[in-house]
Amino acid sequence: MALMPVSDALAAVLAGAEPLAEETIALDDAFHRVLARDVAARRTQPPQAMSAMDGYAVRASDVANVDTQLSVIGEVAAGRPFAGTVGAGEAVRIFTGGVVPDGADAVVIQEDTVAEGKRVTIKEAAIAGRHIRPAGVDFREGDVLLRKGTRLTERDLALAAGMNHPRLPIRRRPKVAILATGDELVMPGSTPGPGQIVYSNGYALHALARSEGAETIDLGVVADTLEATTAGIRRGRESGADILLTTGGASVGDHDLVQQALKAEGISMSFWKIAMRPGKPMMHGHLGAMRVIGLPGNPVSSYVCGFLFAVPLIRALAGRAVIHHRRERAVLGRDLSANDMREDYLRARLEVRDDGTLVALPVNHQDSSLLANLAAAQVLLVRPPFAPKADAGAPCEVLRLPG
Repeated sequence: MALMPVSDALAAVLAGAEPLAEETIALDDAFHRVLARDVAARRTQPPQAMSAMDGYAVRASDVANVDTQLSVIGEVAAGRPFAGTVGAGEAVRIFTGGVVPDGADAVVIQEDTVAEGKRVTIKEAAIAGRHIRPAGVDFREGDVLLRKGTRLTERDLALAAGMNHPRLPIRRRPKVAILATGDELVMPGSTPGPGQIVYSNGYALHALARSEGAETIDLGVVADTLEATTAGIRRGRESGADILLTTGGASVGDHDLVQQALKAEGISMSFWKIAMRPGKPMMHGHLGAMRVIGLPGNPVSSYVCGFLFAVPLIRALAGRAVIHHRRERAVLGRDLSANDMREDYLRARLEVRDDGTLVALPVNHQDSSLLANLAAAQVLLVRPPFAPKADAGAPCEVLRLPG
C-alpha cells in the first residue's frame, strides 16, 4: 500500500465510530464520565430571594438616611424562614443564606448597624436589592446547563447535584485492550539479557487510554511467533474490547507478525503505512465489532501514534462533544530544515515569552527510540509534508501533550 496522508488515516480510524451505549449511574460515580443526553435543572436555585450577608433585612425606603432606628421583630437563619412580614419601621435579623422575608427589599450588613436589645440603628443608607440573591439568579427549573458530550468535571458534578440530579445518563466506557509483541522485551525491574530491552510502551498506552476515560485490558507481551501473536489477538476479541492496540510487529521484517496474525483472524484492513514521522508502520482495521490499531514498536512512535489516533477514537466512542486535538499557534525556537513527503511530529519544549507568545523549541535528537526526549517535551510541533526550510521566529503549529 502507498503511504496514506495523516488526515486520511485519521478519517479512516474514526469512520463509523458511534458513541457507545447509554447507562445511568450514581452522581458519585460520574466524575470524568461523558453525558449521553442534555441535563436540565429540576429546581430553581435559589428557590427564593436569599441574603448574601449577615445583617438585617429592611425596607430600603425606611433607611434612606443614616442613624435610622428600627424595631427588630424576628430572626432568619438558613433553613429557618421568618413567617411574618416586615412593615414600616421594622427589621429582621438575617444570616447568610436566609430567605428574605416578605416586605423587605434590602439587607444592611451587620458592620453598618448598632444593635440595642429589640432595636437596631442603621449606620449606612440601604439600597433596594443590595446584598440579596434573587430567586433563580443561579438557574431556573428547566434550564439546560449540562450538554451531552460533556466529560464531567468536579464542578459539573456540583452543578448536577444543585440541579437535584442524584443519577446521570452517561456513555459506557470504551474498553481498550493492549497487546505487546517482541522476544526482546523484559518487564521493568528485570535484568535484560543480551539484545533485550525493558518494556515501556504499554505503560504509556494504558495511562493515555485511562486518562481519556477508557477501561484498559492488559493482554501482556507475546513472543514473536505467529501462534502466540494470534492467541493474543484472540484474547483481545474474547475480552469484549472495543479497541485493540497492538504495539510492535507492525513493520515488514520476518519477525513482524502482527499483520499476518490479524489477516489470519480475518481483519478488514483500512490502511497500513502512514506518511508521518514518527510512526510510518501503523495499521488499522476491524475484527468484527473490535477496532484494531497496530502501533509501531519504537516507544516514541507508539506513543505519538496512540496520541494522534487512539485518543480521538476513544473520545468518539465515549460520545465526547470534542474529539480532535486542538492545534495552537507558536513560533519556532530554532531553524528547521526542509521536510520530505512525511508529516513530521517533532518533540519540542514550550516556552512563553513575556508578551505571551508561545515558542516551540524542538529537542536536538528526534530518534523514535528516545524516551527521555519524549518525556521532556510539552508539545508536538507539526510540520506538513514538503514544508520548506523555516527560520527561528517563523510561525508554526503545535499540539499540547498531556501533563
